Amino acid sequence: MRLLLLLSLLLAAPLTWAQATPPSAHGMGEPALVPTPVPALVSGKVETQRFRILYTAKSEGTARELAKGIENVRDSFVRVLGRDWPGTTEIRVGVNRAEFEALALPGGAPPKWAVALAYPGHGIILLNALSQSGPEGPVTLRHELAHVALGQFSDTWPRWFQEGLAQHLTGERVNLTHYAALFRAVTQEKVFHFEDLADGWPDMPSDVEVAYAQSADFVAWLSGRHGPMAMDQLLELVSQREPFERAFGKAFRSSLTVEENAWREGLATRFGWLPLTTSMQLVWLVAPGICVIAYVRRRRQLAARLEAMAAEEAAEDAALRVLAAEAAQQGLPPPPEAVPEWVEPPSEEPRELPEPEAALEPRPSKPTLH
Repeated sequence: MRLLLLLSLLLAAPLTWAQATPPSAHGMGEPALVPTPVPALVSGKVETQRFRILYTAKSEGTARELAKGIENVRDSFVRVLGRDWPGTTEIRVGVNRAEFEALALPGGAPPKWAVALAYPGHGIILLNALSQSGPEGPVTLRHELAHVALGQFSDTWPRWFQEGLAQHLTGERVNLTHYAALFRAVTQEKVFHFEDLADGWPDMPSDVEVAYAQSADFVAWLSGRHGPMAMDQLLELVSQREPFERAFGKAFRSSLTVEENAWREGLATRFGWLPLTTSMQLVWLVAPGICVIAYVRRRRQLAARLEAMAAEEAAEDAALRVLAAEAAQQGLPPPPEAVPEWVEPPSEEPRELPEPEAALEPRPSKPTLH
């Protein structure tokens, strides 16, 4: 039963699963590289060595907290990528949806589902402060920062590589949401070709989730197959204005088509039905959720049973009262069920009254001694 429940959840949960990180909106039409004024909503800024954080009156606290650790986050990217990107990165922080949209660049309004947005060519990140209050807040920021880093190195990255590498750098590829998305895509034969994800992105939410998941998995697969040296060479060649597919062939000693076909051959083994029947790790991942569902269901069943029993007892009491009333009108004894057990039934034989005691004769008074 547990396995069947798990399979139904994997097949029917497009974006209802708690997604580890809200997707980036990068690549959805970045505004032209022209100077833009600071939005009127901005009330102040806090600066570090390589960042400028603009905030509103409501988001100042979040901005100052970001400033405390943002340089360390950038240093971690430099260690992984082997290089730093030029210039100062600007982060615009607003609270709630209205401020988030008001801080956007002209012509670059964020999608309704986004809580963070990177403008890589401008070196600007748009951030909703409310997204930073949860445990996934730092991951959201790192994801957008990865887009800025790639955008500063080159503007010719395919969309799938941008998203895949950003998730690879932030560790977002390791979660049940991506597994569920790829499971549905593999079993329903809806895995995209990466040439279709080079410039555009799907519109349907369930397809968007698949695109993110397969991009992250393919980049991780390439890194594991060829090693970090090949990935570093790819970044270096594209940063030097080498076309992506040519740089891909030089770095991995193979073409994108050959590598994609090899990756596809292993999808059914890693994300098909077989792993679900053999992977205890996945079962343990969903076991807590299944236990919660079973507990809630059991409580509801118990409450419904108690309610039904109470209704039955009320109906029986009402029927007995009706029978007792009818019997009283007809001069008949009440039905046995209507009489409490502690009440003795009336006897048909008349009881004999006790005889009156005989009148007491006067007794002589006690003799007294004089």
